[in-house]
Amino acid sequence: MTTTIDQPHWQSRLDELAAKHGVPGAQLGILRLGADGGDDELVTAATGVLHAGTGQPATTDSVWQIGSISKVWTATVVMQLVDEGRFALDTPVMEILPEFRLREPETTAAVTVWHLLTHTSGIDGDLFTDTGRGDDALEKYVALLADSAQNHPVGATWSYCNAGYSVLGRIIEVVTGQTWDQAIRERLFSPLGLTHTTTLPEEAMVFAHAMGHIKGGEEPVVAPVWGGLPRAVGPAGLITATVTDVLAFARMHMTGGLAADGTRVLSEESVAAMSAYQTDCPEKHLLGDSWGLGWFRCDWRGHRAHGHDGNTVGQAAFLRILPEAGVAVALTTNGGHTRDLYVNLYDEIFNELTGVKLPEPFEPPAEPVTADVAPYAGTYERESVRMEVLEDEGKPVLRVTVMGPLAEIEDIPVETYEMIPVERDVYAVRPEGMESWAPVRFYSLPTGEEYVHYGARATPKKLG
Repeated sequence: MTTTIDQPHWQSRLDELAAKHGVPGAQLGILRLGADGGDDELVTAATGVLHAGTGQPATTDSVWQIGSISKVWTATVVMQLVDEGRFALDTPVMEILPEFRLREPETTAAVTVWHLLTHTSGIDGDLFTDTGRGDDALEKYVALLADSAQNHPVGATWSYCNAGYSVLGRIIEVVTGQTWDQAIRERLFSPLGLTHTTTLPEEAMVFAHAMGHIKGGEEPVVAPVWGGLPRAVGPAGLITATVTDVLAFARMHMTGGLAADGTRVLSEESVAAMSAYQTDCPEKHLLGDSWGLGWFRCDWRGHRAHGHDGNTVGQAAFLRILPEAGVAVALTTNGGHTRDLYVNLYDEIFNELTGVKLPEPFEPPAEPVTADVAPYAGTYERESVRMEVLEDEGKPVLRVTVMGPLAEIEDIPVETYEMIPVERDVYAVRPEGMESWAPVRFYSLPTGEEYVHYGARATPKKLG
């Protein structure tokens, strides 16, 4: 347990671990709240380059895509509107958005604001259709959902849903009379005093900005696009920021809803609800064991943490808060084995500053487990992905095919992984070159439908 945060040490560890994991560039921020009215400690570091092609160095004031960490920001504005009495968590979405339509009328009527915040609506979440750059992008996007598939019955299970957060963005627009971009700027960026946080590419370009890389290591490959995701995905993942600004947002959540200057941004009740248990995750290894309103929740050896990750084209970001210690850590990266870097770095930081270690990494057991994949064999499919579970040369295999608009920006549309049994219904896969293992869980709903949970998504088994 250290008394002050040692910036040179963490700069050195960031340099070493980013190089080890082939990460072209990264930015790290560590915040510890001041005890008993004392000053906060904030340490930042940057390593590598923003763009392997130009060699522009990464600095602590360059901006990075924080991806889906943006969802917690959108959820915060939604909770501000709940605080104001504009609607409630159990308000049906169609009461706020009369034009909201899904394929089945009874499903449309059942979806509430809470379902969207907790990823339990069942809407197929990976709809990345480009509805243009205009201020009506979200309005047009919500109209597309009338044709979108339902992954699971409303509230029946948990499946990560980008689309739901675009709908929340549209709710913000309709209730405030502003675009999502304007509302989040006025309601969060301004009161928090953020100087390097933006939602649109032309705003981010004012600053030195990270470029994604689809391959890291000694010969990094720059991503073909800087953004790659349409404006309608904004509320789900298009905020660009420095780790300093990300930690100012985290600090507000750590202090019961107050900005650094004492301005109340969110009620204490809503701050608490956002990180409180709301719903279970079917598999508990990849992100968290349960979900709040925006945040995912992690059990770190009996200590409760929360946070969010973000991935865009060639960039990845990580934010974790350990409330009991008053410590938050943010990391932004632009390619390579980013999750491996996160695991190594965060385990060291939290152990050093708080005495709390991250859980043992998910991996196959030392003693091989015998499991029969036959009950799970078959094809699982949602609109953007097909997953086939089969045996190949006597080994269980998962073949993942990306479909639709996402396939156009994915470097490898088809990937095949050997599945190593961990438990009867849990397997581990490891993408080539990665140190981290990813969980694959098979399960059934109480009503009998069979699902595979992989990549934080629930994918239903096709009948026949």
